[in-house]
Order: sequence, then C-alpha cells, then structure tokens
Amino acid sequence: MKNSITRIIVLESDKSLHTVYKNHFDEIADYELVGSYTSAKEALKDFSFTKPHIVLSEIELNGTNGIDAIKLFRKKEWGIKIIMFSEINDFAVIKNAFKKGANGYLTKPLTLDKLEHALRSMEKEGAAMSNDIVKKIIHNFHKKTFAFFSERENQIVDFLCQGATYKMIAQKLFVTPSAVNFHIQNIYLKLDVNSKSEALSKLEQLQNQLEEY
Repeated sequence: MKNSITRIIVLESDKSLHTVYKNHFDEIADYELVGSYTSAKEALKDFSFTKPHIVLSEIELNGTNGIDAIKLFRKKEWGIKIIMFSEINDFAVIKNAFKKGANGYLTKPLTLDKLEHALRSMEKEGAAMSNDIVKKIIHNFHKKTFAFFSERENQIVDFLCQGATYKMIAQKLFVTPSAVNFHIQNIYLKLDVNSKSEALSKLEQLQNQLEEY
C-alpha cells in the first residue's frame, strides 16, 4: 500500500495550461504537483526546493528542449522518473526520447484520465505510454522475433510492446503473474536492462542492427 505522496513537477511552454494540470493533480490521489515551469532552466533552479520524484516535461520548451534536459535532471537526481509529452508522435522522436533516458512518452492533450493512467503505469510497470505511442511501437516490432529469446519470451516481448501489465499477460498466456515476472526478468537479463523503457529501446537498436545485414 502506498504510504507517501509522490511529488511532481510539470514543464509546459503554454503557461495557460498550468492551471489545467494543477486541477488534474488535485483529482489524483497520492500525487502532488509541487511546481509548474515553462523552461528546464527554471525547473532546475528550483529543484532543491521542489525535490520531485517525477518530472513531466513537454519536448518543445523555452530554451533547452525537454529531451536534452533529461541529462540535466539526472545530474540532479539519478533515479528520478521522467515522462515526456508532446503533440508529436513521430517514432524517431519517441525513440530518441527513450534513448536519452525517458521513462515514458505521452501525446497531448493530457486529459485527467490519460495522466492518471500514465502515473499508475509508471508506479506499477516503471514506464508510461499513450495508446497511440504503444501502437507505434507495436507496428515497429510487428511479427519480429529474436533468436536469443525462447518462444515464450518472444510472446511476452510482444505483449510488453502493447503496453500490457503482468496480470494481463498472465491472463492471455494462462499462466501466473509470478511466471510472467520470471520470464520478464530473464528478458531484462538477456538485454542487460532494468526497465520496460530500456528494454524497448534496446530491442529497437538490436532490430536496426539486424536489418543492416
């Protein structure tokens, strides 16, 4: 059971939307918006005061863009979770965001339901993606399998790319969630990664290498 409040800061270039996000967070239990900014520079200046657990950042910011700012926030706190959002859903941009270390990617507008679902997914799965982003990833990995994975592991990789939770995967494969977790840990071990977003990024890199031969 969650015992503490998760602190969030939002970086959004359109200042008129800051009130909208504040209202959203007022409706989501266990999460508190502790700062709203239009630039990474402002957010980094206040970092020691806001002490956020999650950074929710637009890509198109004033000054340093959100993707380039990821490394700046990681210098402040290595373990911080960073969710990017944008009106852009181009796969190259999405891939670059995850390559630079993002833990999630959402498309605007950020509705209350979309925001809450993303935060709960981050809490449970360590990654957060909008449905349209998941579809992009599914298309990219469509019918692709990897020889170093077992048949079962390839099935689970496919479900992970669809944004399925451990419980959902277990139901689809008629196994227990603990069995799914066992296979996912093996997948992470083979890829030498620690999270879903890292796994998806690594799989994309491997597929690109295969396609070059």
